[in-house]
Amino acid sequence: MKVVGYLESHEISNENSLIESEMSIPAPGPNDILVKVKAVSVNPVDTKVRKNTKPNPGETKILGWDASGVVEKIGSKVDLFKVGDEVFYAGSLTRPGTNSEYHLVDERIAAKKPTSLSFEEAAALPLTSITAWEALFDRLKVLVNEKDPLLIIGGAGGVGSIAIQLAKRLTHLKIIATASRGASQEWCKKLGADIVIDHSKDMHEQLRAHGLDNVRYVLSLTQTGAHKEFIEKIIAPQGDLCLIDDPGPFDISGFKRKSVAIHWEFMFTRSMFETHDMIKQHELLTKVADLVDARQLKTTINHVFEGLTAANFKKAHEMLESGKTIGKIVIKY
Repeated sequence: MKVVGYLESHEISNENSLIESEMSIPAPGPNDILVKVKAVSVNPVDTKVRKNTKPNPGETKILGWDASGVVEKIGSKVDLFKVGDEVFYAGSLTRPGTNSEYHLVDERIAAKKPTSLSFEEAAALPLTSITAWEALFDRLKVLVNEKDPLLIIGGAGGVGSIAIQLAKRLTHLKIIATASRGASQEWCKKLGADIVIDHSKDMHEQLRAHGLDNVRYVLSLTQTGAHKEFIEKIIAPQGDLCLIDDPGPFDISGFKRKSVAIHWEFMFTRSMFETHDMIKQHELLTKVADLVDARQLKTTINHVFEGLTAANFKKAHEMLESGKTIGKIVIKY
């Protein structure tokens, strides 16, 4: 089977940053499904792994943690799927990635794809949907009937685009999203944000202009370190902060006097450690598919490249590293 990966960590401009290779089709373990991949999306985690994770000598490191496709074979203990099922999922960091013709995934972190979506539209959803869902409901533990403000820093990105929609459809929270460009601000509004503010300007003043002195929940998706002082100031006493990025050394002492609870969201935790509740990712993706088919949740696909080629993945990585993408980038096989 054809795969796209890398042998050494390089800047994306290097001709060997991503290469094409041939490998044998893997055989499913007891709990695995073998998927004939139809489309994948490219995420910031792909670029981080490419730049920071050196493969073992002679090993081709395969990236990719979002896929949709058709079940080709099933393991001996699989009972959630059958051959021919159309599925979508986000995979595991402990396994080879999805940038390949065939891919193995544990059935507990996959779900049947939304019937109303194409494979490329579905491939844009899993990783960001899992991250947004877990951040809102497992980490922040927002309550459906609450009407408190939720501030989403980085609302136009992949996770922010889903978080806005989930909060709008499943809660009564007042949703404030941040975006710095006109196109990204309009994107957030269309997805359901009640208020959109510019994170490149004084956000405190902007919130005050909307009659808000503080917010109960903060979901920080990008540049958390740069925004820390603002978050300390704006978050309500006994509020909750959830972050997904990597701010480096992060002094949380400024949150002590407000008794702020700080949560990390890393959607690979359940699959990486095979936690007892690993199947929750199957369950939440099933709910996401139902919301999509009920027209309550939209795919956030915004760019599509066609073909399993190193050149296409390089273009996608370049776009992500520019920091100016809106929505998701998908590679259709």
